[in-house]
Amino acid sequence: MQVIKLIFHRFIVFWAVASALVLTGCESVDVVETHDAQTYLEFRELQDAFQSSDGKISYIDAGEGEKVILLLHGVPSSSWLYRKMIDNLVADGYRVIAPDMLGFGNSDNPDGYDVYAPEQHAKRILALMDSLNIDTWTHVMHDAGGVWTWALVDMAPNKFDNLVILNTIIFNEGFNPPVKMSQGPAAKLAMSLYTEESTSTPLLNQLFKEGLKGNTLTDVSFTGFQTPLLEGKTKGMYQFFTNTCNHLPDFEPVLTKLDGVPVAVIWGNDDGILHWPEQSEHVMSVLNIKESDVHIVDAGHFLQEEAPDEVSEHIVEFLGNH
Repeated sequence: MQVIKLIFHRFIVFWAVASALVLTGCESVDVVETHDAQTYLEFRELQDAFQSSDGKISYIDAGEGEKVILLLHGVPSSSWLYRKMIDNLVADGYRVIAPDMLGFGNSDNPDGYDVYAPEQHAKRILALMDSLNIDTWTHVMHDAGGVWTWALVDMAPNKFDNLVILNTIIFNEGFNPPVKMSQGPAAKLAMSLYTEESTSTPLLNQLFKEGLKGNTLTDVSFTGFQTPLLEGKTKGMYQFFTNTCNHLPDFEPVLTKLDGVPVAVIWGNDDGILHWPEQSEHVMSVLNIKESDVHIVDAGHFLQEEAPDEVSEHIVEFLGNH
């Protein structure tokens, strides 16, 4: 009898999670057909590979400038998120490194839970940059990339020449998690919805409807975000949704380690998940950010999609002043 109750409970939890993910809202993002300059397959062909101790890390290494910019994605994206910005930054003389974190994009997707913990992601970034003989860099991060970044700051704060925050997880008062899950079969079943096209498509439609102010995404862009999920890249997401979304640490002691590092904020103003106003004073105080280095962009959560030129320009201007 107890086993039956447990199974029934898990079914109810899964049904609730699936319903919330698939059925929230009646509208979806407008996916339009277009002839983009670059397909996701072509983007993957430009990637190099680093063999970390946990698996292959695919990454873009573009440009030959002495000054390096690292672009770190979040959940459930990959370096594909930055494809519209990379050429802009290279054209301004920077070398750009944009990795797919383990479990995302074109990188490996090993079994395990702790392998996707923020500290492990941070260790692999350090190993990747060490393999490229890059000692310090300008660090740009988005979404869950902030959690991985704070783990990296805790380990090696001396690696940062500059820091650029793009709609990133920082403090509880600015974080409104889309989903909170407990570890177990229900959460794994929910993640499996992303791996089947019939359920993955409406899930991503809903995600981008809420994450893009303009509510429009090209079919090529959509394919680039969906392909890794259809390939089963959900284990890193599972760790994030069952860990970070439930228990966000107090990062303030870690952030103080960045004392003296110039920091800029570039934030899409129409973000239902990560809010700037509620935490702006706190973040600016802890990181000693100047008002002139805070830029609010007319875009949603995925500002790299909607305002790549403007975001690139703000980064270049900021680096030129520091």
